[in-house]
Amino acid sequence: MDLAHALAAGLGAGGAALVGGYLLQRTRRTETGAVVAARSDWDLAEMLVTDGVLTEATPQARRLLDCRRDERLGWRDIRAALEPSFGPLPDAPPRSPVILQALDDPQTLLRLTPEDAELRMTITTPPTGSGDLLRYRTDQRELAQLRRVVTRAPMPIWQTDADRRVVWSNAGFADLCAQAGLPDHSVPPFAILPDIGEEYHVTRSSIGSRAENSQAWFEVQSYRLPDGWLHYAQSIDAVIHAEIAQRNFLQTLTRIFAHLPIALAVFDRDRRLVLFNPALVDLTGLAADFLSARPNLLSFFDMLREKRMMPEPKDYGGWRDTLRDVIAAASTDQYIETWNLASGLTYRVTGRPHPDGGVAFLFEDITAEISLTRRFRQEIEVTQAVLDSLDDAVAVFSQLGVLSFCNAAYRDMWGGDPDGSLADTDIADASRLWQAGCDPSPIWPDLRDFVLTLRDRAGWDAELTRQDGQTLTLRAEPLVGGSTMVRFSGPVGRPGASLAESRQARA
Repeated sequence: MDLAHALAAGLGAGGAALVGGYLLQRTRRTETGAVVAARSDWDLAEMLVTDGVLTEATPQARRLLDCRRDERLGWRDIRAALEPSFGPLPDAPPRSPVILQALDDPQTLLRLTPEDAELRMTITTPPTGSGDLLRYRTDQRELAQLRRVVTRAPMPIWQTDADRRVVWSNAGFADLCAQAGLPDHSVPPFAILPDIGEEYHVTRSSIGSRAENSQAWFEVQSYRLPDGWLHYAQSIDAVIHAEIAQRNFLQTLTRIFAHLPIALAVFDRDRRLVLFNPALVDLTGLAADFLSARPNLLSFFDMLREKRMMPEPKDYGGWRDTLRDVIAAASTDQYIETWNLASGLTYRVTGRPHPDGGVAFLFEDITAEISLTRRFRQEIEVTQAVLDSLDDAVAVFSQLGVLSFCNAAYRDMWGGDPDGSLADTDIADASRLWQAGCDPSPIWPDLRDFVLTLRDRAGWDAELTRQDGQTLTLRAEPLVGGSTMVRFSGPVGRPGASLAESRQARA
């Protein structure tokens, strides 16, 4: 913004110096020391207009009009060059003498003197000292530099008067008008209406590009001047496209989250709620208008506590400190807790870091999962208790031949605790243990094949003799899902098919 002010101030000061310099006349000192104005053709700004066309002009006059020696300007061009310094001129060359004062210097005069069909125009100025001349030359160099800077500025710059008409603009503004399809550069393509008391105004607006059939977006910054406004336009197409993409992405996420059974609450870096889905209303019982008001994180958890949708803290005074630890843990992706509510529901609450310093909390109702787990655990405990109550030693192997569980009689008979071991016990390990504790028998390879086979199977019995002389009956029975139960009983085993009969049934 400092560069913008410097450009505006520099242009104004340079322009004034240039116009004043055009009107300057050199001075010379007489022998008595008095300063008088030299009136040579080089110093005099005088021009002759014949039938409304410039026919003669001194070098100073041509510098003021910014025209070549052989160029013939019309009255309209002469008026446009002189009106910024002397104010409105007549629409046509006057037929009677007229004297006009410069707007910013009453001692500088423009004399319009009709002479038959001609009009002589003479500009007289007060004497000028050498200091003013040197200052003028310095300002000329600065003005040339500022002109180059403004001409090459990558943004449109223009100035409007009190009537909102363009009185000055750079090349970027001309390109902007061409893009908007406006041949008249005196009217800006944007409707900028600052308030009366404003010194600075920002406007976002767009123009249609006829060539590309698209919209070009600009942010216009306007600064008040004594006689109007100075405007700077900057392209913000990238910003607009990013905002549209972000809004579309957010809408897509909202539609996706709307169908999720997991409640979602996203807080920004200021810890205010910026996104939630309908499941949050369903699971927590919080009012939608409360959530839409973007509460902060502490208010959100306070409302959860009031609704009894979170475990009641033992010390609520220390709960705020605990909550800060929760937020810190969630910001580092290290927060996950299970909330057992007084209503019997069970929620899993997970905290995850969100981009740009935010944090997201997910609330999942795992009541059914917890109930199923508890019921399954209870069934396992009952099954284990039933097996432990049996006198027979029982071992169950999975379809892959891994020992799933065994009962107390098995542990007493064969020693050790396979369930408490970190390493899995498979049928090969177990059969080696059994084989080592019994007299030689040909059933062990068949037993291992029976446990690992994927074909239809039929249960079978075999008689074994332990090395201590005890007689055992081994019973191998297929179970649901490809599992196998191996049972060892006393001398009077459960009636069943022999190994040979089982082989014959499988064959």
